[in-house]
Amino acid sequence: MAYWRWGDADARRVVVCVHGLTRQGRDFDRLAQALVAQGPEPLQVICPDVAGRGRSEWLSEASLYQIPQYAGDMLAMLGQIQLQLGADKPLQSLDWVGTSMGGLIGMVLAGQPGLPLPCAIRRLVLNDVGPAITWSSVQRMQAYVGQYGQYRDLDEAAAALWTLSHGFGPVSPEVWRDMSSHMTRPAANGQLTLHYDPAIGVPVRALTAAAVAAGEATLWALYDQIQSRTLLIRGQDSDLLTPETATQMTQRGPRALLDTWSGFGHAPTLTGDDQIAVLAHFLLGK
Repeated sequence: MAYWRWGDADARRVVVCVHGLTRQGRDFDRLAQALVAQGPEPLQVICPDVAGRGRSEWLSEASLYQIPQYAGDMLAMLGQIQLQLGADKPLQSLDWVGTSMGGLIGMVLAGQPGLPLPCAIRRLVLNDVGPAITWSSVQRMQAYVGQYGQYRDLDEAAAALWTLSHGFGPVSPEVWRDMSSHMTRPAANGQLTLHYDPAIGVPVRALTAAAVAAGEATLWALYDQIQSRTLLIRGQDSDLLTPETATQMTQRGPRALLDTWSGFGHAPTLTGDDQIAVLAHFLLGK
């Protein structure tokens, strides 16, 4: 599994930023750079490409593209980071920023106190995701995940990606083009194609409404065990995270701080200055 590191590789304060279902770690370039620049002490921000995305290898079995595999990969990655620091320099703090799927992975790790994390997750940001996910949003994902073609150039690829991404909210054309450049790879015929394994869609398309409901009960049980200080961001027009679920999340488990963003659906990119300021205040504040 590949990951991108920003900041001081010797820093014992770590923020992990994990992307959504079809995205990759370069989505967090702007947030990572801002956190490193604004941090009052040395900091490293780690942005993995979840298996099957970006620079990470593709899995041999499509059925493994699921949250338990991803959570195990993150434990291995964090163990590697601790090894790089050395036994005499234990991690001092660990924070987690998770967009959509990345938030689910964060809940799995933060909600199981017995896991071999280098240290407990101190602060947790859940970007437009919670234990309950609407069936309609799953059906939307089933319709597009892994269903991609080839593009003549980056501009055409960026336009195609934007048709699926209106819920991301305001993003300047320059920023979106840069984000899209990390979402593409050369195809055999000289055109561009997307930078993820189409097989990641296999488990998603196999989901049923009953399976989603069963998973919800498990995720609520995990959420109720989270001890991390938690910030929940909700896009006001989100089709995945309902207002009712968001309210429940402020009343259960870690009693998340809820920040609802108008003009956004699922899920904010965390690239705008105003968005970054919210996260910097939460993650870097006392």
